[in-house]
Amino acid sequence: MSRITRPEQNQTVVVGMSGGVDSCATALILKEQGYRVIGVTLKVWKEEEHPDKRWQDRSCCKVGVARYVAQRLGIEHRVIDVQPEFRQSVIEDFINGYLDGETPNPCVRCNEHIKFGRLFEIAMELGADFLATGHYVRLEKNETGRHWLRRAADERKDQSYFLYRLRPEILPRLIFPLGSMQKSEVWRRVESLDLPADEMKESQEICFVTQQDYRQFLSIEAPRAVRPGRIVTSEGEVLGEHQGVAFYTVGQRRGLGISAPDRLYVVDVRPSENTVVVGGEDELLCEELVANDLNLFVERPLKHPMDVEVKIRYRHASVPARIEPMDERTVRVKLQTPQRAVTPGQSAVFYRGDELLGGGIICDTLRHGERAAARSAGNPSGTGSPPFDKKAALC
Repeated sequence: MSRITRPEQNQTVVVGMSGGVDSCATALILKEQGYRVIGVTLKVWKEEEHPDKRWQDRSCCKVGVARYVAQRLGIEHRVIDVQPEFRQSVIEDFINGYLDGETPNPCVRCNEHIKFGRLFEIAMELGADFLATGHYVRLEKNETGRHWLRRAADERKDQSYFLYRLRPEILPRLIFPLGSMQKSEVWRRVESLDLPADEMKESQEICFVTQQDYRQFLSIEAPRAVRPGRIVTSEGEVLGEHQGVAFYTVGQRRGLGISAPDRLYVVDVRPSENTVVVGGEDELLCEELVANDLNLFVERPLKHPMDVEVKIRYRHASVPARIEPMDERTVRVKLQTPQRAVTPGQSAVFYRGDELLGGGIICDTLRHGERAAARSAGNPSGTGSPPFDKKAALC
């Protein structure tokens, strides 16, 4: 297996330019390699009004910075408004996920539908040979010509988790110049661009939740999220009242507004009952999960069980697991070691070593202690058919 080699010069590549240091470095590197580079900035969210600041565009993509870099590099730059598509495929998914008791990951959906969906379409419409972004992931191909993704060389910056939903057929048309680089090297490469230091801070927040936390965002964008209900223990004891299931997520401890002799955490969110369930930390441990809406880079559909490593959230270490097909779009994931706060709506992403195998959206979990309940209900193994369906309505 070998890295993707650089194609012939004078081919055209569209670079998704958010105005961040990584996309600026990507444009610079490809320009130096001899490509005809077209920078495209997608306008995904309404601008904030900050007339006193040098760079006027304040949303996820800093249009002013991207335009400035394009001018420095002498490349063509376009700004394309995709707010309607972003609203439908990312914002509405985000809102509906929380209303359904899930904790969605908008970056995963944005990459799927916008950055490698709509932007890829734009690149092809512009006659480009390739689309490039500043993601930290390695793209390679094997002896048979199959393209595949690997974790980035810089483990701290690896973004393969967010890219598992890419369509396998577009991989040959993608370029990720930063995948084999360290972040420190990227910074050195862009020194000549004189980027504004105050604009280069990396965002740690959801791009469209700019002035408040996600709960305030939901209250404004989806007032129906405010729907008081009960906070109960796993045994059904009522401890208090919540303001809406959309404002709670599995693993949450702060902001519950209840008092108890021991620390309590959100262990389940039940929108159909308008109920938030709390329990001790041991109740957060999960032994199995179900993931649906699969996207795989290996055998499709999956027909046989497979031993993998799985990540249940971005900043979580991979752990050994076994995935078993339930149907063409769904797998059961048996975790070798119980994991804490596995959350419906988040992604379960599968690896074999550094290779990204694919993943799916977590739609159900079997928590520690529920296996014993399954046994007492007549299922000796605590697993198997029929599948557990505590949140079947969400799958």
